[in-house]
Amino acid sequence: MTTMVADPADRPDVLPTDRLLGNGMARPEVRRDLRRIDDVRNAGTVASLWLWVAVVIGGAVWLDRWWSYVVAFLLMGPLYTRFAILMHEAAHKLLFTDKRVNDWVGTWLVATPTWTPIGRYRRGHFAHHREEFGPDDPDLAFYGGYPCDRRALARRLVRDAVGISGWKNFRPLLRSVRLPAYRRVSLTILAVQAVLWTVLWVATGRWWVYPVLWWLPWMTQWRVLNRLRSVAEHGGLTTSPDRRATTHNVRQGWLARFWLVPYHSGWHLAHHVDMGVPWRNLPRYHEELVRAGYVTPGITYPGYRSLWRALASA
Repeated sequence: MTTMVADPADRPDVLPTDRLLGNGMARPEVRRDLRRIDDVRNAGTVASLWLWVAVVIGGAVWLDRWWSYVVAFLLMGPLYTRFAILMHEAAHKLLFTDKRVNDWVGTWLVATPTWTPIGRYRRGHFAHHREEFGPDDPDLAFYGGYPCDRRALARRLVRDAVGISGWKNFRPLLRSVRLPAYRRVSLTILAVQAVLWTVLWVATGRWWVYPVLWWLPWMTQWRVLNRLRSVAEHGGLTTSPDRRATTHNVRQGWLARFWLVPYHSGWHLAHHVDMGVPWRNLPRYHEELVRAGYVTPGITYPGYRSLWRALASA
C-alpha cells in the first residue's frame, strides 16, 4: 500500500545534539524541566472542564430554545475531546505527580464518567506506543488503511455520525455485565452514568437532558472527532524506528485547538518521541525538536484540512 511517509531528505539525521539524545529525547538536564507536572494548574483544568459542562448544559436549559439545545449538543463534542485528552494524560501518569491522586482523578472525574475503563485503556495505549502499526497496536483500526478514496472516508464518518460506530462500542459495555472478568468495571461505569442521569434530571427537571446532551454526543459527534484526530495523528504512515515516519506533524490553528486537539495534543509527534512530557510542556518540547532540525517544513502539514485531503486522495 502507498504510504505518506515524507522523503528521507525531509527527515535528516540530525541527532544527537547538545540538548537532545539520539532518540530525540531531551538530555537529562533539559528533560527534568520538560517533564515537570503542574499539579495546581492541572487541578484547575479538571475543575474548569466540569464547570464548562455545567455552563453548556445549564445554559441550554435556562434558554430553553430548540437552538440552545443544538448548540449545547455541538459543544459537547469538543468537551468530550477534552475529557479524552485528560484521560490520556492520567493514563500516562502525567496529570498529577502523586500517582494515587493521578489515578483517582483520572478514574472517577475523567474516564468513568465518559464511559471508559482507564485500566484497559492504559494497557492498550501503551501497546500503541510500543510500536505504532504493529500487530498488537489496538488503535490500528482507527488509522489503518490510509490513504483511501474520499468515498471510503465519507462512509466511515457517516457511520460515526449516525451512531453505528458508537453502538459498536456501547453494546460490548452492556454485554460485559454478564462476564465475570469485566462485570465489576462495567457495572461501575453504568452506576456512574446512573448518578449523572439522576443529577441532571433533578437539576433540570427534564429526564431527557442526559440522553440528549450527554449520551448522544458520545455516541455520535465524539466518534467523528475521534476518527478525524486519529487519522491525522498516524494515518497513511508505517511502522518505523523513526517517529517521523509513524506520526504526522501539523501546524496548529486556533479552530483545531478548540474543536479537535485541545490541551496541546496536536503536537503528537513530540508526544511520541517522548511520552513522558506532560501536555503543558509539549509546545516547548516541539520547539526543541524544530531547533534541532528534527522537525522540518517538509514533514509539516499547514493544517488539518490539507492532511485530511491527502489521506483521502488514493
